[in-house]
Amino acid sequence: MPQPLASKENSLFRSVVKNYESKQYKKGLKAAEQILRKHPNHGDTQAMKALILNSQGQADEAFALAKIALKNDMRSHVCWHVYGLLYRSVKNYEEAIKAYKFALKIEPDSNNILRDLALLQVQMRDYQGYIQSRTLMLKTRSQQRQNWTGLAVAYHLAGDLKEAENILVTYEGTLKSTPPKTDIEHSEASLYKNTIIAELGDVKRALDHLESLYKINLDRTAVMELRAEYLLKLERYEEAEKAYRALIDRNNEYREYYDGLERAMQLDRSSEESRSKLKGLYEEYAAKFERLDAARRIPLDFLEGDEFKAAVDPYLRRMFNKGVPSTFPNIKALYADPSKKATIEELVTGYTSEKKVNGSADASTNGEVSERFDQSVLYFLAQHYNYHLSRDLKKATEYIDKALELNPKSVDYNMTKARIWKHLGNTNKATETMEHARQLDEKDRYINTKSAKYQLRADQNEAALKTMSKFTRNETHGGPLGDLHDMQCMWYITEDGESYLRQRNLGLALKRFNSIYDIFDIWQDDQFDFHSFSLRKGQIRAYVDMIKWEDHLRQHPMFTRAAVSAVRIFILLADDPSLANKKENEENLDPAERKKAAKKARKEQEKLEKEAAEKKAAAAKKPPTGADGEPKKEDPDPKGEKLIQTKQPLEDAMKFLTPLLEFSPKNVEAQILGFEVFIRRNKLLLALKCLLATTSLDPENPTLHEQAIRFRHALDNSAASLPPKVSEVITAQFTLIPASQPLPAFNDAFLKSHSESPPALHAGLKARYLLDPASKAQNEKDLLATLDLPDISFEEAKKGLALLAEWGSEKGVKDEYKEKARGKWTEGGVFQ
Repeated sequence: MPQPLASKENSLFRSVVKNYESKQYKKGLKAAEQILRKHPNHGDTQAMKALILNSQGQADEAFALAKIALKNDMRSHVCWHVYGLLYRSVKNYEEAIKAYKFALKIEPDSNNILRDLALLQVQMRDYQGYIQSRTLMLKTRSQQRQNWTGLAVAYHLAGDLKEAENILVTYEGTLKSTPPKTDIEHSEASLYKNTIIAELGDVKRALDHLESLYKINLDRTAVMELRAEYLLKLERYEEAEKAYRALIDRNNEYREYYDGLERAMQLDRSSEESRSKLKGLYEEYAAKFERLDAARRIPLDFLEGDEFKAAVDPYLRRMFNKGVPSTFPNIKALYADPSKKATIEELVTGYTSEKKVNGSADASTNGEVSERFDQSVLYFLAQHYNYHLSRDLKKATEYIDKALELNPKSVDYNMTKARIWKHLGNTNKATETMEHARQLDEKDRYINTKSAKYQLRADQNEAALKTMSKFTRNETHGGPLGDLHDMQCMWYITEDGESYLRQRNLGLALKRFNSIYDIFDIWQDDQFDFHSFSLRKGQIRAYVDMIKWEDHLRQHPMFTRAAVSAVRIFILLADDPSLANKKENEENLDPAERKKAAKKARKEQEKLEKEAAEKKAAAAKKPPTGADGEPKKEDPDPKGEKLIQTKQPLEDAMKFLTPLLEFSPKNVEAQILGFEVFIRRNKLLLALKCLLATTSLDPENPTLHEQAIRFRHALDNSAASLPPKVSEVITAQFTLIPASQPLPAFNDAFLKSHSESPPALHAGLKARYLLDPASKAQNEKDLLATLDLPDISFEEAKKGLALLAEWGSEKGVKDEYKEKARGKWTEGGVFQ
């Protein structure tokens, strides 16, 4: 039981609670101190003081005081509740749940404690516990709809759909009158119930229920979409067709509605008869809506031969006459079909030779429209020849230069010119051209970010940050970079990290990838507020979708990209710990590179000293605060030096690798990196698991060959020390290399059978160097010969240069490789 207080102190205690809830922390502390002067061991007051201290950023003092409060009053539900709130604030949800449960044992009727416990249970995906808590909350306040809905959601998330529906039906039975049409909460709950019925598989009942909502539900679009979907599943095709036509009338550019209409009309694109009907269908819509694009674009996907040519010709002319910049991105998906690609190329190149007669009766050839058409054609062809499925960079350059002659101030044309430079391998010219494009329209955020991205690709980190600062709040703590982190600008942070990785500034690179990891942690924590908010506002369908999305959060491509790079850094540190020490690393550089590195280090040191002086001056005036006015903590490791000076890099890599393998198991790069980590940790079974996963995902991957040889090599070296059961499993599962075949012979056979594939040759040469380091000279010779292969790409040639660095080849060998590559890629900056 809480310790009793006199009337005056009891009134003060209530004011402490009120001050905490209204964030008047100074008043709250003052009132708490008044109570503690008379009652120094009053547990509840100490607990509330701890809560206020925690809100002021004094977490250590808060926990220490909360423990004292508990010692003084172990039977106080307030002390245990506060203890749970403190743990919740530091994301230690397991301990917070334990504290809440202790508090509930003392005060089982407390709705506040029960609510906080329920929120943590759903956050931790303890659905059975969540059901129990929600059931208790419903018993205490059965008149509130959100308690009924919350229990239904609990059963739904736990997979018990039938009970979820029963809860909603039971609540509807308690209503004395039908809620008004304007009741948003009722409207959402009705649709939520409908989706549960559909998930149960009873589509007929779901449709009947939906029909009863058709005229009264506020989300008319959702009702119409669900109705069309149900009719289609029930094979009531005529009604489904009408339903999808009604949806198209509401939004005639939404492609999914057209796909639904095709299914409702039972039209198969592979059938010639169906294609004819489809053609008539889309012609009908195109004639009905003059400005409609979807009905003119979609037929290009299924039409073939002359019919395709007859359809794509007016479509392209229409877009070129209007001067639509996105014409190429809109149709490039058609390039997957070589015949369509050839038809488009033939048509558009033909437009360039057509004679334009200014002043003719045809408006399409008149003055300004004619000029717009000409420019659009040139722009399209530049993009066409820059695209990887139709790449001819010489022609792409010719066409974009012609377009720039007609309109040198076009941002789009200059951006395309920059992309062509990028594909030519000249990163510096690409960056300069993109920056020029940015200067043509300094108010456009998109071109601003593109310029910054190109600067990062050219490893111009300071210039990129300066470019980004034009659209950031630079007065916030940390300047432009701090604001980009606050805004969770993941593309910039990732590109910045990858740039530092290329420069072998592993500390800053890892710092950036760690920031991406933290952003996903924030996203996971951010759902906490929605557990109560969504139920309170009745946004149940969106809430359930969010929960399901959060369960697969780390499948996000940005997380995968950052995690892959972070694991690569830890592997580098495991192979060469000296990389964590810049001075040791600089000893391996040649004199010119060492001089350049020293100059860069001096500049960095001067910058750091300047920043330190500015921070000191600012700190003397007032403590740094964030955008929300709260005190901002200083970063103790701004350069990431502590991160890379780890003594166990491979164990640290698991922080990124574990979610990578769990949530992106079909990512080949993740499995390849998993093998690299596990083989170094001598965990052969886990390495084999990754190897077999790569085999099932991409059996022709060249890296698979190299890793299979390394696995067999490691297995041969440690066969005697393996436990019998492990050895038995590996022998049964590892069949990539016949046990009787010598590794050198197996690798030579692979090199011979893949003599025209640069990636395969790279993998084979790496394996040969592993098996016989004395083969280095022959490997260098064979690697040089790969530059003669007709299909070798610029990126593959760069990987060959990286292999020479990996083998520690002499400078003369590298120079010879660069010189030969320069003959093929004259603009390739890396070979200059």
